[in-house]
Formats: sequence, structure tokens, C-alpha cells
Amino acid sequence: MFRPNVPTMPQPTGLTTPPAVVEPTTVTPDSSASASIPATTTPNRSVVPLTPGAVLALVGGGTAVVLVVGAVLVSMLLAVALTATSLAVCAVAIRSVGARR
Repeated sequence: MFRPNVPTMPQPTGLTTPPAVVEPTTVTPDSSASASIPATTTPNRSVVPLTPGAVLALVGGGTAVVLVVGAVLVSMLLAVALTATSLAVCAVAIRSVGARR
């Protein structure tokens, strides 16, 4: 009841046709097609001026991001260390209670 019924692959019957043979053809470039393509121009991009105040703001923002990410990572590491220490203390306490009996 719970066994899956896996279908078997049927074998081909009758006459089969051989695969068609495809022969490669050569491609010759057309010289008239390249003359009709217009030259592409690069679009004008607006330039953002970096004043000393903007550079100082970027450096300050980057520093703040690095400090916040660092503080989060250090706090996560501290939480893992405290959890491991408390588990170790609990394991020692349980082992000492079990050894007295």
C-alpha cells in the first residue's frame, strides 16, 4: 500500500528515423550594414561637487557606521561568552551534586 509505483521507461518500438545532419555555413560580413548604424553618444552625467564639508560628513558617517557595527558584534560575542560561562558553571554544579550521592 505504501510502496511507490515507479513507472518503467518504455522502449521505442517500430522504425526510428536517424537524426538530421546539420552542416555549418559560412557568414560573410556585409560592408553596407556597418555604414547605416549611427554612432552612439554617451549621456551626460551630473557631477556631484565634493566640498570639504561633504567629505567631512561622509567620513563622519562612515566612522559612525563602523563603530555601531563593531559595538553590535562585540556585544554579541560578549553574550555568547557569558552564556558559555554560565552553562559551564551549571554543569560543574550539577556534576558536584551528582557525585555526592
